[in-house]
Amino acid sequence: MPNPKVKDMPRKQQMAVKATMADGGAGNPNKMLKKTSPALAKLSAGCKAAAKRKFKVYPSAYANMWASKTQKAGKC
Repeated sequence: MPNPKVKDMPRKQQMAVKATMADGGAGNPNKMLKKTSPALAKLSAGCKAAAKRKFKVYPSAYANMWASKTQKAGKC
């Protein structure tokens, strides 16, 4: 019977956990969870507003790049 925590995982992770369990591996399913990347963090409202003021077209690659760099630098 699978671990009840496995049911809460996305489908791809469920399949990976079941495969390691079937192979007889002593892999802990909790260790297999991905850590969130800082690159996937959402932009703050202040950085978005600053990018909208600075660039004519906000939803653009340049505006988003600038906003993410300023947020990482702690300026927003």
